[in-house]
Amino acid sequence: MQTVSTLDMLRKTVTSLRQSGETLALVPTMGALHEGHLTLVREAGKLADHVAVSIFVNPTQFGEGEDLDSYPRQLAEDSAMLEAEGVDLLWAPTASVMYPQGFASSISVEGVSSGFCGAARPGHFDGVATVVCKLFNQVRPDIACFGEKDWQQLAVIRTMARDLDLTFPHVSAIHGIATVREADGLAMSSRNRYLTPELREAAGTLPLAMKEAIARIEDGQDITRSLAALEDELLGAGFDTVDYADLADAMSLQPLEQRIERPMRLLVAARIGGTRLIDNMAVGGKLPEARA
Repeated sequence: MQTVSTLDMLRKTVTSLRQSGETLALVPTMGALHEGHLTLVREAGKLADHVAVSIFVNPTQFGEGEDLDSYPRQLAEDSAMLEAEGVDLLWAPTASVMYPQGFASSISVEGVSSGFCGAARPGHFDGVATVVCKLFNQVRPDIACFGEKDWQQLAVIRTMARDLDLTFPHVSAIHGIATVREADGLAMSSRNRYLTPELREAAGTLPLAMKEAIARIEDGQDITRSLAALEDELLGAGFDTVDYADLADAMSLQPLEQRIERPMRLLVAARIGGTRLIDNMAVGGKLPEARA
């Protein structure tokens, strides 16, 4: 595995990997890798001849008072994990390489970025869209893989790629990979390590409560009451606050008060012990048959 941290060396390495017309997949990360990231790497390896992984803790997607300074950084450990997975290229730029002096550009994706985490974290998705666009231009991958755990982020990136006519990769080559979960169902996240054993046990309530809410909604029960019950269950289990717990159209991310026949998504963000956890799950679009 080649590890590079300058644009000149990155371009030379990418050219070498693709010199025989072979394809390249990119897995963007912020490091602190876990099995969820490695699953993305393995899926990328099935889709392309070579795999590149980027590790960059992007300051522009962190807001005031968020965990930029404390976000775990473990490049040596991450590098060893990626090498064991057969990754060809690790792109590990510094902040000064990504944002040189005088950097003054930003990408804003309206619509899909406006609610949910976009409302709770102003400017977050501008930072995400900008850095991902830069990564696409730097690495020029044929394919990119992102986890579905952050469903809104995936929607923002796909919209950006479509709207800006990106060709490396084209929007159809941006693959969402199913969320990898712990044994109790909690979505794997680098931020899970912030949790004490007691808080980690309580956090397992999140996926269970979501599944219960989905069962109620798919059974035809009132959506507002089903979501309120979900919030009550989380707060009762020890969560401090619930930023949002909403049903939305899976594609447009428009919040829903009634069921639709298109695919839907239940999206939740909640805080426990100062740690913000997000998750989402699919909700079937088929309306229940009328009961006699």
